Amino acid sequence: MKTVTNKKEEKPTAQQCTGSLGAVRDALYAIGGKWKLKIIIALLEGNKRFNELQRTIEGISAKVLSTELKELEMNGFIKRTVFTGTPVAVEYEFTEYSNTLQDVMQALSAWGAMERETIKKEYKAAMKHKN
Repeated sequence: MKTVTNKKEEKPTAQQCTGSLGAVRDALYAIGGKWKLKIIIALLEGNKRFNELQRTIEGISAKVLSTELKELEMNGFIKRTVFTGTPVAVEYEFTEYSNTLQDVMQALSAWGAMERETIKKEYKAAMKHKN
């Protein structure tokens, strides 16, 4: 998929679009939704237990966190380690495979910051015209 620019560029072919759509679908399946990237980012600072993750990620329920963790583990982004003892402890950690998301997370973060600034400017401009 080509990046949008101001220059006139050739449009992608139907086959290229189909390929891009398939790749984006697969990526969104693996990391899409409200919580998956937040969980991965929370684990960037180090291994965490379930309750630590739930406290770190505001608004996530235990049931949703459990489901998301299972899916992230299934897709190879996190590792679950069980420590036997009393009480049994379960810890989650970032995997090497998660490093493949570094550019994606940086791009999303930069875009999100830019979007926030755009919205603030538009809001201020609208309020200025309102007065």
